Amino acid sequence: MSTLVSEEVREALHEGRPVVALESTLIAHGLPRPRNLAVAEELEDSVRAGGAVPATIAVVDGTARIGLDRAALTRIAEDPSVRKLGHRDLAPAVATRATGATTVSATAWLADTAGIRVFATGGLGGVHREWSETQDESADLRLLARVGITIVCAGVKSILDVPATLQRLETLGVTVVGYGTEHFPGFYLSSSGEPVDWTLRTPEEVAGVIRAQDGLGGTRAALVVANPVPVTEQLDPALHDRVLARGLAAAKEKVITGQAVTPFLLEYLMVHTEGASLEANLAAVRGNVRLAARIAGAYAAVPGAGGR
Repeated sequence: MSTLVSEEVREALHEGRPVVALESTLIAHGLPRPRNLAVAEELEDSVRAGGAVPATIAVVDGTARIGLDRAALTRIAEDPSVRKLGHRDLAPAVATRATGATTVSATAWLADTAGIRVFATGGLGGVHREWSETQDESADLRLLARVGITIVCAGVKSILDVPATLQRLETLGVTVVGYGTEHFPGFYLSSSGEPVDWTLRTPEEVAGVIRAQDGLGGTRAALVVANPVPVTEQLDPALHDRVLARGLAAAKEKVITGQAVTPFLLEYLMVHTEGASLEANLAAVRGNVRLAARIAGAYAAVPGAGGR
């Protein structure tokens, strides 16, 4: 068996109770040890406090695990050899019995195959700056055009080309709504300055959109719920802009290109904001997880809303 759904998650899905998928790349590669394990447990506890069942997803020894026990969660957090897996990496990882943490694309893919409808993460990948030269675009975007999942996020990482990313999502037919905002969030920032076409204000309204997607049928695509980090917890905008400009200049000077740009800029931001960017990231993730649990509960509360 290449996929294993935990007993808790399997029973919840069978009974129509709310489940929230969580990615594991944040645990393995996004946070320093040992804080990463504490945050992983905190996020699962937050889902439970919201009345839903957490389903943290990873690949362990070649088996895609949907819902991790304590031992697996600890291994993902503490083992330095854990790989980073996008959805294109899943088959090689399974075939070679590798262990890896799942990115947004891999988590969304596996959650969708298990019948999970709500997924919480920090921020999406997107179109990179200078795309016309590099053709560099996250696999998250095209994957979201293929899965019927609702993903609660704080927009896309502000180091990316936000207007181009929104245009790409529109082209791919992925619905984007702002939660309590008329502007697309900027991950570390409450607003990117880019408008959204639709604003929803309650978990019940979001659940209503999910059910409308179910009823309309047709081509499957994700619903992106863009939930801004609170203004009081965002990265100082002036600091963000100043450090990001310096980071972009440093990347150009060091001839850092392609896939190496994003990790370089994220590390540059964390170092040169003295950890403030990491705290804003965590504030966004915590808010997204709480909201996702409420949305999953609102969706499950209506009989017959168990999927397509």
